[in-house]
Amino acid sequence: MIESSITTNRMDTSNIFEKELDLRCQFNILTRPNGSVIYCEGETTVIAGIYGPVNCKMSKMLSDKAYIEMNYRPKAGVPSVQDRFYEDIIKNTCETALAGALYPRASVIITVQEMHDDGQLISCAINAACLACLDSGIDMRFIFASISCFLTKDGNLHLETPNSKNDIQAVFVFVFDSVKGDVIVSHTEGVYSIDNYKQGLKISREGSKQVFKFMEQEMARRMKQENTS
Repeated sequence: MIESSITTNRMDTSNIFEKELDLRCQFNILTRPNGSVIYCEGETTVIAGIYGPVNCKMSKMLSDKAYIEMNYRPKAGVPSVQDRFYEDIIKNTCETALAGALYPRASVIITVQEMHDDGQLISCAINAACLACLDSGIDMRFIFASISCFLTKDGNLHLETPNSKNDIQAVFVFVFDSVKGDVIVSHTEGVYSIDNYKQGLKISREGSKQVFKFMEQEMARRMKQENTS
């Protein structure tokens, strides 16, 4: 919900980029998928795996591109309505980025398993899906990176989960492409003004550069390990 009439304090963004984002990953942790990764943003942790392209069922087959099947699994229990919503966001992102036209009448199956949620679950899951795709070697139109941005009640923005979640007023999640830095997905929760949103978008775009750099470095390390093994 957007309320442009909300009065907030002047945002302090001077120290947002003084420290690197806490990003970690490990590739090839699963044996059966074509690509897999465990990925962490702070304390939020997700495992992602990709299978394919593989043969597609006739009922799902598309003549002009691959069918993208996304399976999002919560930490425990059966998927909720919110989990299905997360699943749709990740699926739409992957459908946009993958070069599906190269694999007509085939299926690409992506599975994302939540391990721990500390507030950055959507961005963590999206980035994990991208890294799994890179690990598999599947053709992509572009790489994508997601950022979670938190607006606290004091009017400040943060790219890491605040220590007290009770201080969170709104959350912005953006996904950017690697070509022009354009927004391909935008998701918001909470109460915020138009200026809050614009400022959140600005610092999230800058923050995404760290994520892209991390992905590049990790893939280079992955390729080096393969070449030396």
